[in-house]
Parts: sequence; structure tokens; C-alpha cells
Amino acid sequence: MTSETSTTETPSTDVFRISPLIRLTLLSLYIALTTPLPVLAETTDAPVPSGWLWAGIAIGFIALFGALSERVILDADGIQVTYPAWVPKVFRKGWQLPWSEVKALKPRSTGQGGLVYYFLSKSGEGYLLPMRVVGFTRLVKRVQAETGIDTTDVKPLSQPWMYLILLGFTFLLLLIDAWTVSTAIALGKI
Repeated sequence: MTSETSTTETPSTDVFRISPLIRLTLLSLYIALTTPLPVLAETTDAPVPSGWLWAGIAIGFIALFGALSERVILDADGIQVTYPAWVPKVFRKGWQLPWSEVKALKPRSTGQGGLVYYFLSKSGEGYLLPMRVVGFTRLVKRVQAETGIDTTDVKPLSQPWMYLILLGFTFLLLLIDAWTVSTAIALGKI
């Protein structure tokens, strides 16, 4: 589902962004899980005002949007992960690693049984290989070309069909949310 394209700024610089499918799925899921809360707070006379909940939801949405605005930049010097200037460095610092400092690409298993990969620098620090970008195959080919590390076994953490299934269930949840809110309004609870 994701295309193998990226934005190219110069012949030797490639910019990879998080897949739009992943962004849409995660932002939609956040909306589906949080937007009914202020309505439920009003209908149940909860001690937390619904206005506070709406403010918290808005702040959370902006934070999630910022986290999903990650960019991976590969150039002749190295690889770096950056975020837009409006994302506070306290929350998302990003990182940069020169190709000359890359010692290895090490797999690590996740709690769910998947594999993630870390760049291991000559100083022993680990840097997570971004795996949810559009053009992941091109990214790992470029890593192999720049470092000489064999990346033929490196595969994305999750496949597009997984996010399509999650997106489908998210839309079902949004429909249930809409029905719940409209029922509460019809009953005069709001």
C-alpha cells in the first residue's frame, strides 16, 4: 500500500517521512478513543469539566501529530532523524549519526515478537532504525550502500495490511462513537 517514493532535496539527500497510512490510522484511533470522553463526562456529571477534557484532548492530538511528523534524512555524511521546529526538543530530540561512526546494525526482538533494528555506533550507543517510513526498502538499500552492512534480511516492523485492518476497526469505532453521542443528544442528556 505504501509507495516507494520519497522527497529528494538534492541528488545525494533523501528525506523519508512516516507513512500517511500509519499517520491517518494512529490519529484516527486517537480521535475515536478520546472524543467521547467529554460527552460522557457531561452525561454522567463527572467531577472533571468537559472543557478540561477537550483541552487535554487537543494538547494530546498536537503531541501525537508532532511525534508522527518525524523525518529521516540520509545524505553523504550520515543519517539523522528530525522533527519540525515547532516540536519542543524536550519531547522529541531526534538524532544524527555519521556513516563513518556506524559499526553494525543489530536486531532486537520486541515484546510482541517482532524485530527492530538499532544502529550501533563505534562508541557503543544505539540508534533505532526508523521502520515506519514511506520508502523503507530504499532507505535500507541506501544504508547498505553507505555502510557496507548487509541489510537483505531487514524488513519493516509491520506490514500495510495491519494498519488497514486497524484503520477499518477505527472507523467502526468512530461510527459507534457517533451513534453514542447522537443518542445522548437525542435523549437530552447534553
